[in-house]
Amino acid sequence: MSAVPTPIRKPRASAAEGRAHLKGQQTKAAIVDAALGLATQIGLEGLSIGALAEVTHMSKSGVFAHFGSREELQISVVREYHVRFEAEVFAPSMQEPRGLPRLKAMFAHWMRQTSIEIDSGCLYISGAVEFDDRPGPVRDALASSVQTWQAAVHRAIVQSQQEGHLRADLDPAQIAFEIHGLILALHYEARFLRTPGAVGRALQGFDNILQRSLPAGVSTRAA
Repeated sequence: MSAVPTPIRKPRASAAEGRAHLKGQQTKAAIVDAALGLATQIGLEGLSIGALAEVTHMSKSGVFAHFGSREELQISVVREYHVRFEAEVFAPSMQEPRGLPRLKAMFAHWMRQTSIEIDSGCLYISGAVEFDDRPGPVRDALASSVQTWQAAVHRAIVQSQQEGHLRADLDPAQIAFEIHGLILALHYEARFLRTPGAVGRALQGFDNILQRSLPAGVSTRAA
């Protein structure tokens, strides 16, 4: 009978290797953070390995080693923006009760985020302008992020109907479309045209949507 061969065990990563890996992750996170700051000012198309190397005080080869291509850098920025958007807008909204309270919270946090970005710029909006007719992985990443958020808004509207907070005969996709339209209009009016009172008009628009969507005899304040 032949002896059973002893399995070869791979050596465990050393503590030094673990520290090097952690440092690499931290460096990449710092690069993405700097890239996101640039992208909100000059757009995703304005990003370049060279410009980012200058901002982060790194070599071009050092920046390139973490991403491999400008496209991968752009996608990483889109993903990071989405993570932060979810943390600022979606996560706190989910703390509210299911139905209209949650939908109202989603719009309130969305409005607050949009108001902050009036000066810095919204990556979803600027990215849509840059990549609306340019198929590819960057456009796909942008579209997927926006669609994920739109699906969350749509779900909150449907749940509001299920809870009896909104009329059951309404088209939730239409309501979601109009709410999204308010955000786009706010960004355009406040950032591009510098229209006074744009935030107040957006808030009034949301109240108008709810008022005509509530069951008979219910006001937006009572809902």
